[in-house]
Amino acid sequence: MSRLLSLSFIGALAFCGNAFALSLSDLSQADASSGLKDALAQGAQVAVQQLGKPGGFSNNEAVRIELPGKLGKAAKTMKMMGMGDQVDELEAGMNKAAEAAVPQAQAILVDAVKKMSVSDAKGILAGGNDSATQYLNKSSREQIRAKFLPIVKQATDKIGVAQQYNALAGKASAFGALDAKSANVESYVTEQALDGLFKMIANQEATIRENPAAAATSVAKKVFGAL
Repeated sequence: MSRLLSLSFIGALAFCGNAFALSLSDLSQADASSGLKDALAQGAQVAVQQLGKPGGFSNNEAVRIELPGKLGKAAKTMKMMGMGDQVDELEAGMNKAAEAAVPQAQAILVDAVKKMSVSDAKGILAGGNDSATQYLNKSSREQIRAKFLPIVKQATDKIGVAQQYNALAGKASAFGALDAKSANVESYVTEQALDGLFKMIANQEATIRENPAAAATSVAKKVFGAL
């Protein structure tokens, strides 16, 4: 008898859980906006912490910065010819420059999250796994680029990356493998740093969408649990 009562109680709980489960349409605009902002702020903070430290780029295969395009192909040839140390040193310098720049993104990302309109929130929530990240990318990338570029330039100048890059480019041209688009190391590293940053934010967004319990606040858990 007690076993039947227990089973009945469990069934009632399950019924109640289904009956009171929220959908996106049940959420107020205020909750939808607040939960999304909390999750995005969390994702941005985690991404900056992961990338803005020694090894943040260089030890992460998903975002590690390597020499671009045809120059990268030439670098592989140069490694085979005994010039690998120069290539490795240059790539290490590019990654260190990106790691130095990334912390500057935090305040800009937080500001972009705060400025998100309530009317945008449900549309973003109903979008794809990276729709919120795409919103951040469009709304803050230019500002972050402006912050990153001088820091990357200072870092690459300090450790001689620009000079190394140009020297390597000169050698690569001997193999007929260099195009003009690969000439500006500061712009290249800055764009790679931006791509890596938004890729990591997108990963955090996808994680919270798939597992709302991973969200840091109760309202974010509630909102993403309704998707």
